[in-house]
Amino acid sequence: MSHTSYVSEATLRRLPTYLHLLRTHHQQGAEQVSCSAIGKELRLDPTQVRKDLEVTGSVGRPRIGFPVADLIEAIETFLGWNNVHDAFLAGAGNLGYALLGYDRLKDYGVHIVAAFDNDPRKIGTEVHGRQVLPIGRLESLVQRMHVRIGIITVPADHAQTVADRMVAGGILAIWNFAPVSLRLPQHIIVQNEELYYSLAALSRQVGDRLRSPREKGG
Repeated sequence: MSHTSYVSEATLRRLPTYLHLLRTHHQQGAEQVSCSAIGKELRLDPTQVRKDLEVTGSVGRPRIGFPVADLIEAIETFLGWNNVHDAFLAGAGNLGYALLGYDRLKDYGVHIVAAFDNDPRKIGTEVHGRQVLPIGRLESLVQRMHVRIGIITVPADHAQTVADRMVAGGILAIWNFAPVSLRLPQHIIVQNEELYYSLAALSRQVGDRLRSPREKGG
């Protein structure tokens, strides 16, 4: 079965969850898994699970399910996580520090090889084994090292300038944590981590949950 040309964002967000569960099952010695079992553990409709997994080219067998190892490989290949890509990170503040220390990013296809900042106190230091370099060297090093992924963790008012440097050097994909919309050429892939929007949604749901009992009680 060929991969579908369009994959919804919801499916893309669920695939890593399936992968995490499957890796756990594999470590425990499981050889087969069904959509029903996955759906039960993740509280999802098994039909939705099957449709999500089909985009990877995997087709389970009736009453048997999927070989766990093959399904893991299919999801990793579909997401590009079995092919680690080097990345540069701009912004060695608190969030950048946390990402540099998160070794499991390699499990998801990204290896941060260097960090950049404009703070003289940070330049020349090491953060989790990566040297912090002057932001002015970003463009030339992107070109020299053929890095194609950039991660932005700088304040909003510096994000566009940093993104422009990345694109000028040859970056093709940007993982943006700055709370700002970047103006970039159409061929650039941008993934915005809208932490504030997620927090707003969370806060609203908490508020609704707290108001609900009082409203029911009259």
